[in-house]
Amino acid sequence: MAEYKKKDIEFRDDDFVLVQENATIKDQKLLTKPTTFAKDAFRRFCKNKSSVVAAVILSILILAAIFVPVISPSNIEKVSTPEAFLAPKMFNAGTGFWDGTRKKTGIVYDWKNEVPAVEGKFTKESIKAAIVKINVDETTTKIDTAHQCGFGGVAVVATDAAILNKNSLFFSAYTSFNAKDNYNLKVVFSNEDGVSNSKLGEYRAFLKTNDGTIIPIRDFSQDYSDINFNISEALASLGLSTVRASVQFEVKSAEDAFRYILIEKCVLSADETAVNYGDLDLISINDATEMINCGDKNDISYWSCTGRKGIHNSEIYYCSYVVDTYALIYGNADLLTYSAVELQSWIDQGWCEYDPAVGPESFKKLSENCPLDNVVSQQIKSVTKKLSSVTGEGYKYYQFGYTKMPSYILGTDASGFDIFKKAFAGLRTSLILGVLTAAFCFMFGLVWGSISGYFGGTVDLLMERFCEILSGVPWIVIMTLCILHLGNNFGTFLLALCITDWMGTASRTRTQFYRFKGREYILASRTLGSSDMRLIFKHILPNSMGTIITSSVLLIPSVIFSEASLAYLNLGLQGLQSFGVMMSDNQKYLGIYPNLVIFPAVIMALMMISFNLFGNGLRDAFNPTLKGSE
Repeated sequence: MAEYKKKDIEFRDDDFVLVQENATIKDQKLLTKPTTFAKDAFRRFCKNKSSVVAAVILSILILAAIFVPVISPSNIEKVSTPEAFLAPKMFNAGTGFWDGTRKKTGIVYDWKNEVPAVEGKFTKESIKAAIVKINVDETTTKIDTAHQCGFGGVAVVATDAAILNKNSLFFSAYTSFNAKDNYNLKVVFSNEDGVSNSKLGEYRAFLKTNDGTIIPIRDFSQDYSDINFNISEALASLGLSTVRASVQFEVKSAEDAFRYILIEKCVLSADETAVNYGDLDLISINDATEMINCGDKNDISYWSCTGRKGIHNSEIYYCSYVVDTYALIYGNADLLTYSAVELQSWIDQGWCEYDPAVGPESFKKLSENCPLDNVVSQQIKSVTKKLSSVTGEGYKYYQFGYTKMPSYILGTDASGFDIFKKAFAGLRTSLILGVLTAAFCFMFGLVWGSISGYFGGTVDLLMERFCEILSGVPWIVIMTLCILHLGNNFGTFLLALCITDWMGTASRTRTQFYRFKGREYILASRTLGSSDMRLIFKHILPNSMGTIITSSVLLIPSVIFSEASLAYLNLGLQGLQSFGVMMSDNQKYLGIYPNLVIFPAVIMALMMISFNLFGNGLRDAFNPTLKGSE
């Protein structure tokens, strides 16, 4: 062992100097303000700008889900088919953006009435009044179909399959002719072959009188040159003064294929002194399409056919137009009829004045709330001689119960429901379902995971095996069984979701407990005599809450997605508005009316993204390790 030598150390007076011997010592002011855990958590949350924005968006969506279904007077309960598929409207029609108009392309143009050929419940006048802009294609399209807005073309007269190779075909027009009024017949044919994969046929033309006399015009041939035939001269040569006869065309059938002729014009003319001079235009084929349409509509038609008749190279115009959907549905009507009781109620409210004794000219509109602009006629009861009803011009929106023309910011769906109100009504249902599910799963999962993670050993083993067995059953099977046995309602959905969704929270809680329960501060607290409950809820849980709360918040959008997925399998909530049911019902209109799906999808996307960002902010706010950090 080494020996240490003792040394003497000398200290001088100047070796030690009191640096604060002459200084004034006093308390210094704290540079930071005292705070609480809640204030510090809020400050850390606000440092994450994206989380703050997400919180604002979530607040707006939640408030809208609460108040919009209550405040908005729009209809989402009673089906109103006439109000279906109205376009989204925020600005006046004609502004070109979000103005309640729709653009239609490739629509047949009704050149007679100068409107698009839109079939349905709308009159041509109401369609014309609602059109904001229309562009008509200057070129025509040839079709082989008798369209109501077609014109021109040639009439196809063909043998029929039922009489093929058995009989001949007759195409005729019946009228009265006389010898003195100079009746003439002009027929113009077309010699185009191969129409509808058939062939031109051999035909003859003749007049057939009521008693069966045949007056030849052209014998069987394939001569398709024009026919100019003076009927009056033919009658005079036969010594006939007046006959009732039909112009007939007979087409020979053939074994190998159908046969046809193409009649472009078949015009009857006479002197103006003829008795039926004014009817000759009806009898004549001046426009083949018009003649074919006349017969198809069962209108007055002098032409009949025992075989097949059709049209070839009929012409139509196409157009594109922008229509104000609101003016079309709610705009000015031609004539509206209201009962005397309704009229009296408007008079009592000071909306108008009317005296039945004077008649329609006594009507005076005093307020815009009055549905009628003027009265055209009145109906008086025959027995009591009292006013029964009045008919006049006015706006159609009064018939739907509105006092002014409505406007839907997101449009309406197939049932006439306001999409804006319906979307937030569905959001409210989905949010309630998500929040209740998340609350139950958070509390139950927290308790389950805490017990499993804290005690470990056999307790943890048994609890984990139970979770594994339960998680092995497909969730869709659990949901289907619940619906089959308990019915498709809100409570069933809530129960089915809560049966399995708590396991995610339990697993994360268990992981956090295994992470923290062996830390030094836990051992120190246990040494000082802390109970298990104190260790769990005072020391371990507060350090774990950041991750657990984040996962629980994200459970809400997960539940909404689950409900939406079930709706696409026809297992959605019945009798309640929800996002899933709404988007499932509207998906079939995505290609035609995309706003029915896009707008609700945007709301859902905003909510999902906001929940994720909001959860990230909560994770940072409730993380104790970041306490006091800048």
